[in-house]
Amino acid sequence: MDADFADFVAAKQSGLLRYGMLLTGGDPHTAADLAQETFLRLGRRWRHVRDVEHQDAYARRTMTRLWWSRSKRDRREFLLAEPEDRATSDDDPAWTSDLWAALQQLPPRQRAVLVLRYYEDCSEKEIAEVLGCRPGTVKSQASRGMATLRRLLGVAADDPLGNGLADGAADRAADRAADPARGEVGP
Repeated sequence: MDADFADFVAAKQSGLLRYGMLLTGGDPHTAADLAQETFLRLGRRWRHVRDVEHQDAYARRTMTRLWWSRSKRDRREFLLAEPEDRATSDDDPAWTSDLWAALQQLPPRQRAVLVLRYYEDCSEKEIAEVLGCRPGTVKSQASRGMATLRRLLGVAADDPLGNGLADGAADRAADRAADPARGEVGP
């Protein structure tokens, strides 16, 4: 294994796992599979990837496309019952919030746009590169996704919270998790 590639994997592994968790709805096993497959694909093309200016964006694009193709395939599968073995704890505030549940109801492209924009802090241009679309598509998908989130959460569009629903969602989640006396859970 190339030493540069080993350093890249060590530096980017936790970030890609976190990104995979957000894309997959909190399933750590699927997120780990996505990260592993992403690194395998990057490793096969490392001679090319090594020279890419934005290796992070290239890795996220690879993972997003893998997830996208899996989600298309998985939509054709029908679960007859909810699996009993849950990968995350019901006590974990990050995965049990109303915002998290609403995010999981979004179509894959809208979810990917919102995760990249508000959790990974990517620009519209970077998101467009990752998803292989135009910045205008990113804007429309973000707008539709936010409108759906507002509707699902019962937040009015003119409500100040509604306008900044995803902005600072991670900060609000951290504040709530740090202050259990408030009795609120999640972002």
